[in-house]
Amino acid sequence: MAIEKILLAVGPGDAERTEELASTLVDLAAPLDADVVLAHVFTDDEYDSTLNNLNVSGDDVTSDEVARRHATIRTISRELDDVGVDFTVRGAIGPHGEQIVGLAEDEDADLVIVGGRKRSPTGKAVFGSTAQEVMLSAPCPVTFVRGE
Repeated sequence: MAIEKILLAVGPGDAERTEELASTLVDLAAPLDADVVLAHVFTDDEYDSTLNNLNVSGDDVTSDEVARRHATIRTISRELDDVGVDFTVRGAIGPHGEQIVGLAEDEDADLVIVGGRKRSPTGKAVFGSTAQEVMLSAPCPVTFVRGE
């Protein structure tokens, strides 16, 4: 299976993994000349908070535009621009795992990249794991990038 489209999905916990996520994406996408979709997924509360922080209303911007303005996406975008990797940006609102899987399906992604942190089995059972949900439900392979 050829990798023609890669979806990198980020959320609120990925700010400290930005460098690792961008590096992994560049390492995979650049040699393949793959299409790249950067996606930021917000819960309803996260989205409302981000709109407030940006001092805009939901009527003024789309979720794609809010994602483009988010610091994590801007940082990764600069990394991709620096090495000449073209990309589009998508924003989604809802449960993280469900929205990432939906974006992978909508974008017909060949690979999804998600970040996370190491958790104990108990931590996963009690709190859930977006990355685990994506790995189990995505329509394509998933690369997990663990933060420090």
